[in-house]
Amino acid sequence: MISFLRGTVAHVGLSTAVIDLNGAGMSVYATPQTLSHLKVGTEAKLFTSMIVREDSLTLFGFADDDERDVFDVLLSVSGVGPRLALAVLAVHEPEAIRVAAHTGDGKAFTKVPGIGPKVAGRIVLELAGKLVPHGTSTGAAPAAAANTEWKPQVVAAMTSLGWSEKDANGSIDKAMADSPELVDAGNVAQILRATLRWLGQDGARAGSRVGSRG
Repeated sequence: MISFLRGTVAHVGLSTAVIDLNGAGMSVYATPQTLSHLKVGTEAKLFTSMIVREDSLTLFGFADDDERDVFDVLLSVSGVGPRLALAVLAVHEPEAIRVAAHTGDGKAFTKVPGIGPKVAGRIVLELAGKLVPHGTSTGAAPAAAANTEWKPQVVAAMTSLGWSEKDANGSIDKAMADSPELVDAGNVAQILRATLRWLGQDGARAGSRVGSRG
């Protein structure tokens, strides 16, 4: 595993840079922001993440280890590959990604080219609990989402997954009737997961009722 590269910048392109390591040129993919700080002929250090596939080894470079860590977590989302994860970092700072994931803000991810509402909803759902804003404990509700402001964010996440706003509101209300402690905490990610679990259970009950009538 190559954790970082330090060497002379030999080339800067639209999406890649080449770092000269004592005569060996290493090609690295990076965001436009990272590339803009690289100057040919000067020394640079890039934190890296290596993607290993059967037919290739690809390096992705970052200005700091915080960007790299968020990149690696984004790769854990089903359907999100390294190019798409890099695109997310090209649009949002790492902390903004943490906040969006923690508060269930799917719309923030739709600002990234190549990410539609369904993928954004999946990112929010799968990153819940994995990315936490700095200064926020894993189990604590973000201040902006506490008690009174969580519902619009949960509704937005559900509509990004394909539910209508009316169905989302109704499902949230019914799910929270069973989990009032989540309402008091106001944690968007926990409420979203609980509502989706409730929908799955309700669908199973509905299917059972239909089967018994048949």
